[in-house]
Amino acid sequence: MKRCITAMLLTVATVACATNPVTGKSELSLVSESQEIEIGRSEAQKTLQSIGEYDNAEAQALVRQIGMRMASESERPQLPWEFHVLDDEQVNAFALPGGFIFVTRGIMTYMNDEAELASVIGHEIGHVTAKHSVNQISNAQLATVGLAAGMIVSPTVRNMGGTLQQGMQLLFLKFGRDDETQADLLGFRYMMKDGYDVRAASDMFRTLDRISGSAGQRLPEWASTHPDPDNRVKRAEQRADSVQQSGRSLSGATLGRESYMKLLDGFVFGADPKQGYFKNGVFYHPDLKFQMTFPAGWPTQNKPEGVLAASPQSDAGVQLRLAGKGTSASTAANTFFTQQGVTASGTSSAQINGLPASSGDFKAQLEDGTVVQGSAAFIEYGAYTYMIMGYTLPAKTQNLAAIRQVTRTFKPLTDPAYLNVQAARVQVVKVPRDMSLEQFNRQFPSSIAMAQLATINGVDSAGATLRAGQLAKRVVGGLK
Repeated sequence: MKRCITAMLLTVATVACATNPVTGKSELSLVSESQEIEIGRSEAQKTLQSIGEYDNAEAQALVRQIGMRMASESERPQLPWEFHVLDDEQVNAFALPGGFIFVTRGIMTYMNDEAELASVIGHEIGHVTAKHSVNQISNAQLATVGLAAGMIVSPTVRNMGGTLQQGMQLLFLKFGRDDETQADLLGFRYMMKDGYDVRAASDMFRTLDRISGSAGQRLPEWASTHPDPDNRVKRAEQRADSVQQSGRSLSGATLGRESYMKLLDGFVFGADPKQGYFKNGVFYHPDLKFQMTFPAGWPTQNKPEGVLAASPQSDAGVQLRLAGKGTSASTAANTFFTQQGVTASGTSSAQINGLPASSGDFKAQLEDGTVVQGSAAFIEYGAYTYMIMGYTLPAKTQNLAAIRQVTRTFKPLTDPAYLNVQAARVQVVKVPRDMSLEQFNRQFPSSIAMAQLATINGVDSAGATLRAGQLAKRVVGGLK
């Protein structure tokens, strides 16, 4: 979703042969460099608009400095390289075609030194210099033909269909085993050129493994979109060993632990509740001051483009998103219900929980002839008009009833207990004496589980030893 390549832009690609700047080999290329840059820049702008940069000038500057130094010495220094830290809790980093690189605040909180950050940035630069994304565009073009079948004619409803197809689309964002191995090797080279301690790469891979293996922690996004080659940690260690065996010392290589740890002090950890959060099936948005309730048992997600819920059988979905600023509910509803392919019924201008609203049911025909039915409501509140829309197959009347009920639950949020929630934050502490992580947690309690505390500190377990004087992380605050 955050990394989808717009299919419309891909239709301008032309078939040609080009020399890969990393391997020097001739290969089939469907996209010229100018088109690659155009695609990447367009998608980068959408990413920044939908997610936004993390508000930390020091972190942005560090990522930009590391990235630009490495990119300037890479095989493609002429690209319009950009490096950004996204305000996203996901443990993720990704590269768009043309040199647009993103890391999230989420992955940064799991790192323990600047060299680990450099290993991830170098890896992503490697995907661009070796044209891995460009090479996948032809596959995405072929897949788009299949995904387009069955989409609703209406652009607004099609957007919902695209959301429900997200799991299929993610298949085309995964790099292959060979690409990953090559990006690891390129990242290693860029780290070496820039004087970083290359041993940090294996430390970063161990951290990702710990996240994947810890109870209660989901697979990091970076791991799901970057398949793990066999023995990735071992290969990183072997590369570092080869440097030392060649007679080159790593003792003076840059690690940057203390400065990096100090940078993390005060970082938001995990989801920022000010951007909306779920509790007991209710979605609360403190900044926009509203709440709404989703059907019990329906998995939910809070995404930059909207709040999503799907039925347990994945045969229905409902979405909340902005319909406009300064637009009336009646205008937004009329635009929606009069779209090509949409037939409205039972429309009403009755208020919803005291707020101006327009709502109604609809039917829409898919391109393969299948008809779906749904319900939509447009509600004015504050400076915005919100759209709550969902649809299901005609036979699933219970789903339609559930969607209608959701549209009636939108209301102002006034309870201070939900309005005044604070984000969890990283706090960096100097360890007063040699102690285990468990002892550290007793003296400096965290609001996260012990397994997660171990992971963010780069150790295996609660029994791991922290040395006197070293900087360690704890997490304080957050939702109760």
